[in-house]
Amino acid sequence: MMNPKKLSIFWLSTAMVMIVVSANVLVQYPINNWLTWGALTYPVSFLITDLTNRRFGAQTARKVVWVGFAVAVLLSSILATPRIAVASGSAFLLAQLLDVQLFDRLRHGRWWRAPLLSSTIGSLLDTGWFFALAFYGTGLPWVSWAIGDYAVKLVLALLLLGPYRLFILRWRNSKVNIRAQSG
Repeated sequence: MMNPKKLSIFWLSTAMVMIVVSANVLVQYPINNWLTWGALTYPVSFLITDLTNRRFGAQTARKVVWVGFAVAVLLSSILATPRIAVASGSAFLLAQLLDVQLFDRLRHGRWWRAPLLSSTIGSLLDTGWFFALAFYGTGLPWVSWAIGDYAVKLVLALLLLGPYRLFILRWRNSKVNIRAQSG
């Protein structure tokens, strides 16, 4: 039987892979000249990274990022184009590792500061790097997609603070309940 921490890390890693692969497929389908469907799924990867960092620390969050990177690039190279897989993989790795580092430095401040700032800055790096590598020279409106994508990531970073806070409170309450039951 897998211990609870390993089981949690397994599910967080699985969720990361699913989010990144789905975003890599969906980014190929524009909603309009400002947005692709991938913009609506990818920001959840920052939530997963930040929850992992808060619960298990930066070292474990980096492991989830590396697992997400390796498996998602492999699957994306099959389900998306190789160019998107490379662009996504490199942007994901750079942005998520930056997110882990920033979150870890800000983790002791107000509860919302670390996830909001690390996601905002990580998303900026991810967006610029990904869209330039994936679509430069294709004739597609990649600059406007990048602007629209980043705007959605900012909005979702704010909206995902709600679920982030609920998870943190739930974990905090479960620790209290475990202590009360064992004491």
